[in-house]
Amino acid sequence: MSMHHRCRFIAAVAAVATLLLAPAARAKPLQIVATLPSYGSIARAIVGPNGRVRSLARGYEDPHFVRPKPSLALMVRQADLLVSTGLDLELWLPALLDKANNPRVRSGQPGFVAASHGIYLLEKPRIVSRSEGDVHIYGNPHIYIGPLNLKIIARNIMVGLKRIDPEHAAVYEKNYAAFKNKVDRHLFGDALLKILGSTVLTKLTLAGKLIAFLEKRSYQGGKLIDRLGGWMKRALPLRGRKIVAYHKNWAYFARTFGVQIVDYVEPKPGLPPTPSHVAHVVTEMRQQKVRVIMAANYFDSAKVRSIADKVGARAVILPLGVDGEPAARDVFAQFDLIVGRLVKAFVGKGV
Repeated sequence: MSMHHRCRFIAAVAAVATLLLAPAARAKPLQIVATLPSYGSIARAIVGPNGRVRSLARGYEDPHFVRPKPSLALMVRQADLLVSTGLDLELWLPALLDKANNPRVRSGQPGFVAASHGIYLLEKPRIVSRSEGDVHIYGNPHIYIGPLNLKIIARNIMVGLKRIDPEHAAVYEKNYAAFKNKVDRHLFGDALLKILGSTVLTKLTLAGKLIAFLEKRSYQGGKLIDRLGGWMKRALPLRGRKIVAYHKNWAYFARTFGVQIVDYVEPKPGLPPTPSHVAHVVTEMRQQKVRVIMAANYFDSAKVRSIADKVGARAVILPLGVDGEPAARDVFAQFDLIVGRLVKAFVGKGV
């Protein structure tokens, strides 16, 4: 056998061996159920063809209020893995778990994933009282609105999948690594990611120091800020801008992109706006020259637009859940839409 044919033979044997050693796809896909479609989008990226992913809530539904229908209880009953925030956001979930009678996916069991595990929670309340509205006792549970949190949520899902399907652990680890890298590239851009790496960029962003750091540092004859890309670059016009939001579900987004939320349409979380509070918000917007007001598309958009009209501001209605609009088909498309729509609102108004 010639050297050329011998090399081809060895390569063919190696390829066959790789196929034989690689775990085969599951004959029966895992049933993955996510409380929220954003978690479902992430789970779909991690499990790949080894699982079927369904979500209990719709992207255009308020995650605080989902009716525990029999069809949803059936989904939970069939689940091998249940992904929930793990805090006090989905208060409708215990009723579904009781109806489903699936002990495998209850909290503390192998088939339960708390998406919030390992995330530093913002806005922890000093006072826990019903007089303060729908207070979340552990902190702000809207973790899926922070792009950096997507990586931690993905890791938690990966760990859960490895726990119930250890045979495909290497597949889930590979998919997680690819997803994590995709988040970093979308957030910071390829060039800056290559220079500083994920860990440094993440730490600087969480500390609120990334932009200042990049503006002060030089690299190969230019400023590091010139290497910034992704959502962080697109969102530069948002930094330091004042904005009014409908509900307290923007904390993690605001921390990442430097938006300053000066007031909320709700007088307290979960309480409907009263005429007197709306008047207060209007006065606040006029005094502070706030020209943009934003809300999730499951809140009262007419109320938001009415307030905007009174002060000559722009109302921005956004999908805070994957599939909340047709264009928000996954978490990446969702953040593309949110960042793009907010930047357009500010730049378009010249504020």
